[in-house]
Amino acid sequence: MLALLRDMASGDHPAQAVLVASNDPGAAGLARAAALGVAVAAVDHRPFGGDRAAFEAALLEPILAARPDILCLAGFMRVLTPAFVDRFAGRMLNIHPSLLPKYPGLHTHQRALEAGDAEAGCTVHEVTPVLDAGPILGQARVPVLAGDTADTLAARVLVQEHRLYPAVLRRFAAGDRTPVFL
Repeated sequence: MLALLRDMASGDHPAQAVLVASNDPGAAGLARAAALGVAVAAVDHRPFGGDRAAFEAALLEPILAARPDILCLAGFMRVLTPAFVDRFAGRMLNIHPSLLPKYPGLHTHQRALEAGDAEAGCTVHEVTPVLDAGPILGQARVPVLAGDTADTLAARVLVQEHRLYPAVLRRFAAGDRTPVFL
């Protein structure tokens, strides 16, 4: 998220950050975004229990008030309902720490290691109602090294996430959906 905000603040970006929202009121990103002058909102999912629709209705309030053209998910670990996703169809991006379609969901680095993969990486994709299955807008690859753990691999992938997501958002905001490969 911070890499996206910094890139958008560069002065020549086709997008502008209008809101950083989180389902965790204690998320460090909220304070970082506010320090950069970006509006923030927190809607804690926990009081809603399992009522995802009610949580999403509350989350929609600050989002709709900010009137974003594009939604960028970054570290948002809640599965959104099809109704929420469909509302922003073609305008919502997410980054995932694997080379999709490999390893949707959680524990991607451990799964790549267990499979004996020679490389891993990250993917920026459009969000669709099917988890981690939207059109791929960019990927970055890293080698899996001898002795890698899920943590060491995750650290190298994270460096690429911070390069890839801003590059994809820049292109996407300019109306170009051609995938970026780093």
